[in-house]
Amino acid sequence: MVSILAALGLGMSSCAQNENIQSVGADQFEQSIVADSVQLVDVRTAEEYAEGHIAYAENNDVQQPTFKAKALQTLQKDKPVYVYCRSGKRSLVAANILAEAGFKVVNLRGGIMEWADGGKPVNR
Repeated sequence: MVSILAALGLGMSSCAQNENIQSVGADQFEQSIVADSVQLVDVRTAEEYAEGHIAYAENNDVQQPTFKAKALQTLQKDKPVYVYCRSGKRSLVAANILAEAGFKVVNLRGGIMEWADGGKPVNR
C-alpha cells in the first residue's frame, strides 16, 4: 500500500514540473533580465501594470482569453520568456501555458512583491 501511494506521489509531482519552466528569486531574475536581451512579460491586469511594473516589461494579462494567441504573435520561441505577476501564482499559470506552446520560461517565484521587497526598481 505504501509503495502504491509513493508511486502515485512521484507521478503527481512529475506532472507538476515542466522542464521548460524555471522559477527563480528576484536577485537571479534581475541578473538575467539585465544581462540578456530577454522577453519580459507582466501577466497581471492592465490596471495592476499601470500601478507599477518592471522596466521594459510588456503587459499580457494571463486571465484574458487572448493571452496565448497574443503571446504566439508577439514572442519568439528561440529566446527565453521571463514572466511575473503580483505574487508568483498567475505567472506560474502563464509559464505553463507558454511552456506547452514551446517556449522556455523563467518565472519570478515571488512576483513583483518579492521584487519590490528586495528594493528593486518599479516603473510607475
